[in-house]
Amino acid sequence: MELKLKRPLVFFDLETTGVNVATDRIVEVSFLKVMPNGEETVYTKRINPERPIPPESSFFHGIYDEDIKDAPTFKAIATELAAFIGDGDLAGYNSNKFDVPMLMEEFLRAGVDFSLEGRSFVDVQNIFHQMEQRTLKAAYKFYCNAELENAHTAEADVRATYEVLKAQLTKYEGAAFEDRHGTVTYPVVNDVDALHEFTNLSKPVDFAGRIVYNKDGLETINFGKHKGRPIIEVFEQEPSYYAWMQNGDFPLYTKKVLENIWIRYKKEKNEQKAKVSTSQSSEEKKLARNEYNRQKEEVPQPISLDMLKELQDKFKK
Repeated sequence: MELKLKRPLVFFDLETTGVNVATDRIVEVSFLKVMPNGEETVYTKRINPERPIPPESSFFHGIYDEDIKDAPTFKAIATELAAFIGDGDLAGYNSNKFDVPMLMEEFLRAGVDFSLEGRSFVDVQNIFHQMEQRTLKAAYKFYCNAELENAHTAEADVRATYEVLKAQLTKYEGAAFEDRHGTVTYPVVNDVDALHEFTNLSKPVDFAGRIVYNKDGLETINFGKHKGRPIIEVFEQEPSYYAWMQNGDFPLYTKKVLENIWIRYKKEKNEQKAKVSTSQSSEEKKLARNEYNRQKEEVPQPISLDMLKELQDKFKK
């Protein structure tokens, strides 16, 4: 089944020095851009992470220090990569939890303003795990009835992810899904926005899962002592929490999301103060005007010349 797209859908996979979004670096990227007319374009590059690759990571993806010693840094290709993605939606395998936040970390470190606003995010793993519960290699075997060759190379994985999604759409067309609340839906449809909803059931705000939307659509802390509490409520009661997170070992994109919420919070507070001040000012003016009128009524009216002449005539008599 071919994808029904309103705009480009960009499948991507990253190979990295490790799995810590905040501290590890990318060593290879592969992006497969699928256009609404079915046209495909691939962007694959090795990246110099500017640090040694741990042996266990090299063993996993097969990329060693000597393989990337002459490769460009992420900063060197960041602008080019952002232009390649353009306004496309993003798709991948476990991309919402790892690849999207890792990509954003690198863009932020490179100083490239790549926005996630207005995009849809399709995590093929989430469809798979919610419907079958397996790995990419097993998914490829299950859905495509073929063995995945060269697993854990970025381009092989990203192409396998693309093929798996198309097979999922065919297999689950019209299939029912019952969530933990007993709600039955038919979510696997050939529409990126619908797939975005189904593969983002946890409703992450920062993709690292530290901040999520609650059932009322409010940004909510998803860890630690304030887990489950709206961030604005935490800011009201503990303003220092913002500084603690900004200085903590959190992903840069989590900090950027938090900063945007903080700026919005401060703006709303200032607007509220301005409204109160304006209201108080209007009330003060009203009170002052009433007092002026009252005092004005108590002040004797000035004596006219005719009245003065009349009084003088009385005294002369």
